[in-house]
Parts: sequence; structure tokens; C-alpha cells
Amino acid sequence: MSGHSKWNNIKRKKEKTDAQKGKIFTKIGREMAVAVREGGPDPMNNGKLRDLIAKAKANNVPNDNIDRIIKKAAGEGDKNTYVDMVYEGYGPCGVAVIVEALTDNKNRTAGDLRHYFDKCGGNLGQTGCVSFMFSDKGVIVIDNEDDKYTEDQIMEDCMEAGAEDFEFGDGVIEISATSDPNEFRAVRETLEAKGYSFVEADIQKVPSTYTKIDDPELCEKMQKLLDMLDDNDDVQEVYHNWEAPEEE
Repeated sequence: MSGHSKWNNIKRKKEKTDAQKGKIFTKIGREMAVAVREGGPDPMNNGKLRDLIAKAKANNVPNDNIDRIIKKAAGEGDKNTYVDMVYEGYGPCGVAVIVEALTDNKNRTAGDLRHYFDKCGGNLGQTGCVSFMFSDKGVIVIDNEDDKYTEDQIMEDCMEAGAEDFEFGDGVIEISATSDPNEFRAVRETLEAKGYSFVEADIQKVPSTYTKIDDPELCEKMQKLLDMLDDNDDVQEVYHNWEAPEEE
């Protein structure tokens, strides 16, 4: 695992404003509603829902909200039919970007995303144009700003859980695991049982190489593109290979 930019990305996630948290709740809620309709409301019998509940808790979604979403979806309270869409494109300086969306209107979402990329000096590409630069990987991030965990302790617990690797960063620990949903779930649940709580725990697309942007103006455009994508309710996840500059 390489590239210091991921630590900055994690810090940004941890510093979300209340308004941004509300959008995160909405997006995770949409994913959970789809999972309930596909596999039922019981997380013990619906592995995808169980994963999303863990993701919701990692993002500090209150338990009451989680219960409400599940009950509403189980009762068919939300009549919208959502479909998964994946878009690929390039930001400024050829930064590779993958956008995962859950939408009830593909034309609207595609139009919005094309506008964002064009406005920020990038372009939406064809399927497969950048995905070859990413690989799926289970990623678990643990807050360690207070140095609560030692490297020896993490190594022992990760080996017992079946994780592939781990890395200490700036106040966080990133644990790498297989992208197989069942195996990743087992790693996460083993660490949960040991008392760990997560900043995030999800299967992500990890870039094989990172791209730097030296021009400050283009850096601003790249950041604006990411912010616009994050603000779109249809967008669930955004992956990129931009090696963002260290924050002062």
C-alpha cells in the first residue's frame, strides 16, 4: 500500500460538516433500502445489509436512523427503483476517476456527471477507460490519533482476523484485506469482536499508481470536481488516483 494521499482523504472524511454527514446518511440509506428489497430485512440472513449496517455505523449513522431505513424499505415505503451505474473518466492532468452511482434516472445522473467533468477541465470517458488502473481491495481504517494501539497489537489481531496487511499512518491505521465479500466480512467482524471501531470499513477500488498535479489552479479544479461529485445524491462512491498535496 503506497501513496500518502490516502491519509489526507481519510482526514477529509473525518472532518465532514453536519450538512455533509446528512448527505452521507442519505446515500447509505439508499444502499440499505436496495439491499433490504433484494435480500430481506434480517441482517443475519442478508450479508450485504449487514455490511451496510457496519458502514453506516462507521459513518456515525444513529441506530434509530438505521432501524427506520430498514423498516421503511421492508414495508415498501420508498417506491423508487434504483439501479447501479458505474462511470469512468479523467480529471485535470489525466487523473483517473471512477464514480459509482445508485440512481432512479440514468439520463439525469449521466448528464450531471458529464457537466461536472467538463466544468472542471476533465471528461467523462467510456466504460473500461480507467478501471484497469484500479483493483478491488477490502479496506478497514481505524482511528489511532491517541496512539491507543501498538504495532505489535495490530499485527497480532490482524493475523488472527485473516487480514492481508496493515500500515500505520498519520493518526490512522489502514488494514488491507481480500475483496471477497464473505472473507472481508469475517475480517471486519473478528476485529469488531475485539472492540475495534472503524473510520471506514468497505471494499474499495485502490489505484495501482497515483497522479500528481503541480499547477495550483488545476489542483483547485480537481478538488472542485470531487466536491461536486460528493454533493450529488445519486453518487455513492468516488475513487481516484490523485496524489493530493499535503495540507499545511
